[in-house]
Amino acid sequence: MSAATTLRATYPRLVRSVGRPVSALGALGDHILFYGRSLAATPFAATRYRREIIRLIAEISMGAGTLAMIGGTVVIVGFLTLATGGVLAVQGYSSLGNIGIEALTGFLAAFINVRISAPIVAGIGLAATFGAGVTAQLGAMRINEEIDALEAMGIRPIEYLVSTRIVAGMIAITPLYSIAVILSFLASQFTTVVLLGQSAGLYAHYFETFLNPIDLLWSFLQAVLMALAILFIHTYYGYFATGGPSGVGVAVGTAVRTSLIVVVSVTLLISLAVYGANGNFNLSG
Repeated sequence: MSAATTLRATYPRLVRSVGRPVSALGALGDHILFYGRSLAATPFAATRYRREIIRLIAEISMGAGTLAMIGGTVVIVGFLTLATGGVLAVQGYSSLGNIGIEALTGFLAAFINVRISAPIVAGIGLAATFGAGVTAQLGAMRINEEIDALEAMGIRPIEYLVSTRIVAGMIAITPLYSIAVILSFLASQFTTVVLLGQSAGLYAHYFETFLNPIDLLWSFLQAVLMALAILFIHTYYGYFATGGPSGVGVAVGTAVRTSLIVVVSVTLLISLAVYGANGNFNLSG
């Protein structure tokens, strides 16, 4: 009997306690290696698998199969941003009205939609639609040994299956985020002006005064980082799915939970890095 086996048999709790952080570090290393290899292969995928990238862009935007009936990620994100923009206007108008400054509802729309609402909603929509679909697709391919078949055919599976999805996601995130921001602005304005009866000129004055173009750039960068992290996470869990069909379901659930945590974490870190010192904000207008 080896010394390691003896130690495990004598002190099982100690061995498990020591093994947990070691296993966690090993899993983190696996993630980093997979992400680095996938990112390094994106130039190869962009030049060799253009047709697949175009197909994936269409799948991200308008959906595929049953998902195409409701429009895919674009429509999902559109409905989410419309709802959040309307809720923001209703809550802002009523809350500010309690202290007599409901005129600043336009300020809330320009401030919160750009910095918080639109990027988070776009990230959640991407994770819940395309991200979950990617994990299920790659997981099913892994379970059915299709990924092994690609290797036997001389096709690089990471480049063909993972890097193409990263390239497609990075291309699709620009119009997707633009739609999210525009619809959140329109929903806030429609709710405030049409439904709640505020003057259109008053709303436009405060909205245009406090809408900072630099905030839009930082918000877009935040959305890009979210999309990249979501694609990394979902492709990893799908690519290494195990345990049959039930294992694919577990992989999808784990990937969605992890990506949602990453979405709010990226929002927190970007806010601390960009707005933590001075806030890039001046209420005096």
